[in-house]
Amino acid sequence: MAMVCLSDFEAYAKKYLPKIAWDFFAAGADDCSTRDENILAYKRIHFRPRMLRDVSMMDIRTKLLGTEISFPVGIAPTGFHQLAWPDGEKSTARAAKAMNICYIASTYSTCTLEEISAAAPGSLRWFQLYIHRNRAVSQQLVQQAEALGFQGLVLTADLPYTGKRRDDVRNGFRLPPHMQLKNLEGAFEVCKMSLSFHSPCWRVPHETKPLGNCCFSICCTQGVSSPLLILQHPGLTSCQHGFWLQNPMAASLQIDALVEVVEAVQGRVEVYLDGGIRKGSDVLKALALGAKCVFIGRPALWGLAYKVSKENHLNLVRNLEELAALFLLPVNREKRPNTKRVLL
Repeated sequence: MAMVCLSDFEAYAKKYLPKIAWDFFAAGADDCSTRDENILAYKRIHFRPRMLRDVSMMDIRTKLLGTEISFPVGIAPTGFHQLAWPDGEKSTARAAKAMNICYIASTYSTCTLEEISAAAPGSLRWFQLYIHRNRAVSQQLVQQAEALGFQGLVLTADLPYTGKRRDDVRNGFRLPPHMQLKNLEGAFEVCKMSLSFHSPCWRVPHETKPLGNCCFSICCTQGVSSPLLILQHPGLTSCQHGFWLQNPMAASLQIDALVEVVEAVQGRVEVYLDGGIRKGSDVLKALALGAKCVFIGRPALWGLAYKVSKENHLNLVRNLEELAALFLLPVNREKRPNTKRVLL
């Protein structure tokens, strides 16, 4: 069957991945209502098209904190990529490099930071960090990532506790014996349903910010108060995060919160968004509402699972190409879309 859109990759992954792996990737917290609403939220936004415009020259390149990428989509941090494909995060990193976009490696990677770095040398890579109660573990990971050439640190702030992932509980989810969380080996006991991460507060960025040249980003800032706190820390950028481990109220949907965040920061930091992106038009809606770039999580995993082969990273590239090709309105990098082009 021809792969026409991201939902085709999703259907393939659901059919061929082991049930326990599919349930882990697909599920959200509790009844998954926010996960589902997050996707539907984009359908409630409509374009106001402009006719008789010169569209002979289109350029969808953009820059993330000064580094140019080929189009405003990156790969969000997700864990356990080897559940989708044995090469795991190494294939993901190769795909991101092939597309010249940003890949955010997860603390919960099943490949080491060294392996990810070696798989895609010279690529734009950031590292996502969970703050553990043992701060020495977190600090060691930050220093290691910077030494390996990761250009950015993404601090997850929306996980003071985890919601109940019902399918994982029913399945008794654990990583297979041959699979490890390589970056955390020997640091502390991992892969339990109840995580032991420290509840972040606003002294944490100062404690974990690298001493060198890494960019620094906060992931998740919903509503107005969080981004205003972020602005108290020079050099921070604001990022949205998917609802994999929590199931907040619908008022916290990313695309809804985006408008508030953009208005609050007034251009003083770059704003990114992830969660619910399934079409090129979704990307454009986020850009029109003020996001500098969006990041995709689950669709990248579907690409890894597609037709498992030694060239698997090319399948992920194809998945990303489908997303890039679905931009419905031309975008000029010098004249970014704006809210006048969408109807909320």
